Amino acid sequence: MIAGFGLRRISAAALVAALCAACATESRVPDVTHDGLERVASSRVALAWVKPDADFSPYTHVGLLDCEVAFRRNWRMNHPDVRTRDMERIKADLANEFRSVFTEELENGGFPVVDAPDEHVLLIRPAIIDLDIAAPDTMSAGRSDSFTTSPGKMTLVIEFYDSVSNEILARAIDRRTARNVGNLRWTTRGTNRDAARRILRQWANILVAKLEEVQGKRGG
Repeated sequence: MIAGFGLRRISAAALVAALCAACATESRVPDVTHDGLERVASSRVALAWVKPDADFSPYTHVGLLDCEVAFRRNWRMNHPDVRTRDMERIKADLANEFRSVFTEELENGGFPVVDAPDEHVLLIRPAIIDLDIAAPDTMSAGRSDSFTTSPGKMTLVIEFYDSVSNEILARAIDRRTARNVGNLRWTTRGTNRDAARRILRQWANILVAKLEEVQGKRGG
């Protein structure tokens, strides 16, 4: 839901093109981005950039834009049985899970999620890209059972803005693979959802921990 926030929406594909064109190899990752963010070291995510002198301490509430979702390029070529409507359902389900998990973790951490801009509101624009589900469950009547050791992987691109001015403050990119279960496991819509929620919760906990640090609620 974007109610109350004036930040212009951008598709996940356009976001990827703008942010990741220079990130094909570690040596090409920019130290300064096109919009003036400077790269910082992070032990929590793969890549992070922050606006020089950005102060996150005033932000005690969070606004969440809808999560854009994009599959890995040519993913459907490896899954010809998946219909367009199946892909749209998967994207919508993952976007809803993102909002549910992040809202729960943020509010449990003491950062209420709101739907209107204010001086104390940090606006977050997320996108999940390169979504790669190893064995999607299309729920079709004639489908065959699928087994896998890992349900898949995905990349989070997340941006942080001042909700009043829409000034960008930071950006992070991180790729995660669902936990390898060792032995082959029957993959269903439920197991895929559970695997996705575990990754989403990891990312949400990283965000809450960082916000708690800048608020002085925990050590750095």
